[in-house]
Parts: sequence; structure tokens; C-alpha cells
Amino acid sequence: MPEISRDAQIQTVITTFEMTPGTCQDLLDALTDAYENFISKQKGFVAAGLHVNDAQTRIANYSQWQQREDFLAMLRTDEMRARNRRIHDLCRSFEPVMYDVAATF
Repeated sequence: MPEISRDAQIQTVITTFEMTPGTCQDLLDALTDAYENFISKQKGFVAAGLHVNDAQTRIANYSQWQQREDFLAMLRTDEMRARNRRIHDLCRSFEPVMYDVAATF
């Protein structure tokens, strides 16, 4: 489970996916499979969460990594590149962005 702390020495990545309600469940299934069978087993993975909006037009993914390089190395694997091509086919767009925690309340 993600733990959000300003003092944590981890890399936070928030990825937003935009899709139609008709492909939301397929995309959620693909993302769940990716996390359960590949991403969570990669070096440096800490935790992640998937969030779906009420209209089923957006999925937000919050993930944490020990280091920025761990996340980038996972993205560069042949398996994740193939998975991202499939994910891309299921949505209008997606964008992973690295963040630093500025504050928690």
C-alpha cells in the first residue's frame, strides 16, 4: 500500500489514462495484470494504486519506486514496452509524470 510522506526517499509517479467507458474495464484489467504479474516484481518497486473516476473515462495510477532509475529501467524492458503498446491501444492517451511530495496533511 502506498505511504505518502514528504520525508520519504522514494520516486513518486502519477500516470493518468484517458479512455471511453467502453474500454475502461479492459484497460483496468490490462493495468491490473501488468502490476500483478510484472511491474510489482521489478527492482525498486514499492507500491501502487489504481483509481477510476465515476464516469469511467479516466484512470489515475499512483506508484512509488525506490529510485527514479528503477522506474525508468522497468519502462525500458521488452515486456513493458509490449504491454504499453497494448495499453496505448485501449486509451486515448496516457502520461506518466514523476513527482516529489511537497506536503502531506
